[in-house]
Amino acid sequence: MNGEWLVRGRDGRLCVYLTSDEAVLCRAERTPGGAWDPPRRVGGDQRLRAVPAVGRGADGYAHLVSWRPTVPGQSGIVHSAHFRPLLAALDWVPVGHPETRGDLTGAPAAAVDAQGRAHLFVARSGTGLGMVAQKEKGGWDPWRDLKGPDVLGAPVALAGESGRVEAYAAVPGGLQHWRQEQPGTPPVLGESVETPVRPGTLRALATSPEHTTLYYTDASGDLCAWRPGGAPVVLLAAAGPGPVAAVRCELDGHDCTLLAQRSSGGRVAFAAYPTEEEGAGAWWTESGPALPADAEVALARDHEDRVVAVTLSPSAGRLLVTRRKDEPGLALTAWQEV
Repeated sequence: MNGEWLVRGRDGRLCVYLTSDEAVLCRAERTPGGAWDPPRRVGGDQRLRAVPAVGRGADGYAHLVSWRPTVPGQSGIVHSAHFRPLLAALDWVPVGHPETRGDLTGAPAAAVDAQGRAHLFVARSGTGLGMVAQKEKGGWDPWRDLKGPDVLGAPVALAGESGRVEAYAAVPGGLQHWRQEQPGTPPVLGESVETPVRPGTLRALATSPEHTTLYYTDASGDLCAWRPGGAPVVLLAAAGPGPVAAVRCELDGHDCTLLAQRSSGGRVAFAAYPTEEEGAGAWWTESGPALPADAEVALARDHEDRVVAVTLSPSAGRLLVTRRKDEPGLALTAWQEV
């Protein structure tokens, strides 16, 4: 899944989204902090293509987006909303194609604004980024061409603390940023930065009322942070090849950003630092068992505001969970398979 595939619903239950056999599945806690239900199919029997994406709104609702095959050689974007983890998600609804018609053009991304409206992003087959957004009173606006250079790999999208939607993408030679200037308006092409970014390693996080921070791995293997308006900063060497997971949390009374990544050795590596203070330094601490090469890591906060880390291996079919203990620092419970 592209985006934060570990979601806390508005009822406090955690839910994970995963892909299997041309479908999206979800697993949810039966009670907050309790046992987990078996996987369930999301959105009905529609057959899907490519990498789906998920975005979570401030209301706790999850919005999912994917491609579906339509006629031979063509595809279209579909959307589903999931209001509570234990309820069935809405059926997939077609929302068109960023270029009216054609085959899939890239992996999508999803973000949800302060009014609960989903914004779906996908690379265009020519150049730039396409976007479609929900109307305030139902339905969808027309697809918009947000312009920009070629998009490499999957874009990432999120809503900042202000509720305004932003998107980032790797482009030839660097990174590109789009942002709403006012709520309810289309995001506009903004700042770009030259940096040797590795496509497929992007992760974005709202880090203050004014800023979002983009994390990515550069060509030398360093994990970097970039906030538009400044220059990219090297945090530390990446623990492994994939994207990091990121969440803000309070550690010993300080607003911190916690990062997690599957390390090259196979275990989960954690690093924390004061939010937006990259110069304070960070270092990795590994935890848990060795995981398969396709294992992914996600972070969230549970119904008690404790940090939760989840790993998911599609090949092994294993979902492992750990939570922060009620102790100083970042002490974690033993990893458990659910």
